[in-house]
Amino acid sequence: MTNTPIYWNKAKNHLSKKDKVMKILIKRYNDTTLSTRKDIFYSLCKSIIGQQISVAAADSVFKKFSNSCKGKITPKSVRKLGLIKLKKCGLSRQKAKGIKELSEKFISKSFNPKLIKKMDDEEAIQYLSTLRQIGRWSAEMILLFTFNRSNIWPVQDIGLLRAISNNYKKKYLPPQRFVSHLKSKFTPYCSVATWYLWRSIDDEPIQY
Repeated sequence: MTNTPIYWNKAKNHLSKKDKVMKILIKRYNDTTLSTRKDIFYSLCKSIIGQQISVAAADSVFKKFSNSCKGKITPKSVRKLGLIKLKKCGLSRQKAKGIKELSEKFISKSFNPKLIKKMDDEEAIQYLSTLRQIGRWSAEMILLFTFNRSNIWPVQDIGLLRAISNNYKKKYLPPQRFVSHLKSKFTPYCSVATWYLWRSIDDEPIQY
């Protein structure tokens, strides 16, 4: 894990001034911050595994997957695993194929994560979405957790929407207009607002 993003304290001050709920959450959950592994392949694998299953189930599958890689989740270690072995870890056929293809693209360099640093958020989302099993939500998680982009607002994320409903006394799902209003209010630090909203519904900080 690496240090706190350089914008974190500035973002906390900005959000606290802009929004009363944010001010409360920032004071309440001031013990930890967003961190990153700076390992995009690892994070992409974890994102694929975690799609559409519970956190507990994802953790169980990922542990088996990591053990199959002998604790070293790299393109080369994953390429050595067959689809049958991946499925024995608890992966669906589609997820297994997605992770296998991911390893091949990293090894062949047909996908180059270094290009992402030169892209704006939307360009990076589109580029990441060319990977099998990586849609907009997964791409946003990579930008937030791996690249620590400051203004990611993942409106497809159920946890974020639930946290908005809980904290702002809105019905579930919260009105799209209100979600858009919050994005405007929190920009350019939507990632930090997202992180604190997640903390309000989960005792453990989320990490990809």
